[in-house]
Amino acid sequence: MIDVNVNLSRWPFRRLPYDETPRLIEKLLASGITEAWAGSFDGLLHQDVAGVNARLTAECRSSGGLLKPVGTIHPLLPDWEDDVRRCGEQYGMHAIRLNPNYHGYRLDDPVCDQLLDLAAERQLVVQVALKMEDVRTHHPLMKVPTVDVAPLEALVRRHPQARLVILNGSGTVTSAAAANLTTLGPVYFDISHAEQVGALEQLVKVVPHERLLFGSHFPFFNLESALLKFRESELGGAVTSAIQSGNAKTLMGKK
Repeated sequence: MIDVNVNLSRWPFRRLPYDETPRLIEKLLASGITEAWAGSFDGLLHQDVAGVNARLTAECRSSGGLLKPVGTIHPLLPDWEDDVRRCGEQYGMHAIRLNPNYHGYRLDDPVCDQLLDLAAERQLVVQVALKMEDVRTHHPLMKVPTVDVAPLEALVRRHPQARLVILNGSGTVTSAAAANLTTLGPVYFDISHAEQVGALEQLVKVVPHERLLFGSHFPFFNLESALLKFRESELGGAVTSAIQSGNAKTLMGKK
C-alpha cells in the first residue's frame, strides 16, 4: 500500500500519537504500508521553509525507503522558486505540498499559475491540502478557514497537464465538482476524509476509481480509520488494488 498523505514532526497545537518518526515508521510497516509520501507539520507555520524541507529529507532518508519526502512550498515567501528547485534537484523529491489556507493565498492568486508552471517543468506532483483539521477544533487564536475551492476548476483548465492531488477534500469539494475536475486533467483525490459508511463505494460513484488514492492523514488521523475503509468495502480486488497502490504508481509514471 502507498499512503500519499502522511506528516512528520509535531502538530503545533497538541502532541499526537506517533509524532516521533521511529514510532511512525514502525506503525506504518506493521500496518502493511510499503511507501508513504510524507510532508512536515513544520511547513504550516515555520517561515524557514528551506530548513523544513532539509530536515524532512534527512528524516525520510533514515526510513529505509519507506518515507518519500514531499516538500513544503510557500509561494508568498521570498525566493520560493528556489525552494521548488531544491525539492527537485537537491532533494530528489517527486512531489510538493501546498497549504494555501495556512499560508494566506487563494487558488486564483497569479502565484499559483507560476507555481504550477514551475512544478511541471521539474516534473513534480503538486498536492493541495484543503484543510488540516475540523474548523470546530481550531485553537481560538488560530482560526484557519478551509481552502475555497471555487477557483480550482479554472486553475485546472489553465494547467491541464498539471498532476494535482487534492488532500483532505471529502466534504469540501462537491461530488459534481470532483467528477468534473477528473475530466479536465490528471487530478486525483485522497480518501482520508471520506468518513461515511461504505465510504469507498460512495466515492467511486462520483470519482473514477482510477483517480482515487489511499491517503490516511496519519498521524493526525488514526491509521486504522483509513485501513477500515478497505476492510468494510465490497469493491473488487482490482479496484481496491488500484486505490491502494496502482493509481499512485500511475501518477508517478511507474508500472
